[in-house]
Amino acid sequence: MEKVIGPASKIVLSPVLQIEPCGTLPDLAAVRQLVFSSRHGVEAFARHSNRRDIPAYAVGEATAKAGRDIGLSVTACGGDARQMMKRILADALPGPFLHVRGEYTTGDLARDLTLAGIETYEAVIYRQRAVGLTDQAKECLQQRTPVILPLFSPRSARLALSGVLVKAPLFVAAISENVAQEIPLAIAQDVVVADEPTTIGMLDVVQGLFDAAKRLEGGNTAK
Repeated sequence: MEKVIGPASKIVLSPVLQIEPCGTLPDLAAVRQLVFSSRHGVEAFARHSNRRDIPAYAVGEATAKAGRDIGLSVTACGGDARQMMKRILADALPGPFLHVRGEYTTGDLARDLTLAGIETYEAVIYRQRAVGLTDQAKECLQQRTPVILPLFSPRSARLALSGVLVKAPLFVAAISENVAQEIPLAIAQDVVVADEPTTIGMLDVVQGLFDAAKRLEGGNTAK
């Protein structure tokens, strides 16, 4: 991020979701393909199983890299669940598939794949516990200096802005339209959706918003 907005800008880290383990994996003997919708699923799978011989699909390149790093053979699917389902259906590999996921998810991939003719089960082996913004993050939102807020899921969007008085000019980078729809228009100076739901796509949006924030401030840096 510093490479995008420069070392003089203030970067505040304040995750609103804390990943915690839960649940167990089923017997993997019959599973022909794994499906990961986040790197957290990969990390949780690695804690539960030493199996690395089951090929996998991953929602995007970052999740695919996490899978390859632990020794899995992984196909990256473009960055969102819709593209992942499209790729899986196009490949038409035999099941059963196992979707390794967290407690909260958008949609029901296992159900949708099963209805489309690919037998798919799911294992919930981590939870995303909500945590509040840090005092430092709240302070940034309550000042008059522009703030750029990258948001990666509808739930994190709701949590980040819940009960917070926003006085700062707020520029939101949203990874998808679903995320953008969670932002109250009254509190945002601008909401921009990434062209592609990837880290690179989000960095491109942040760069554009940073330039817009600088123009608003007449050349001052944004937080």
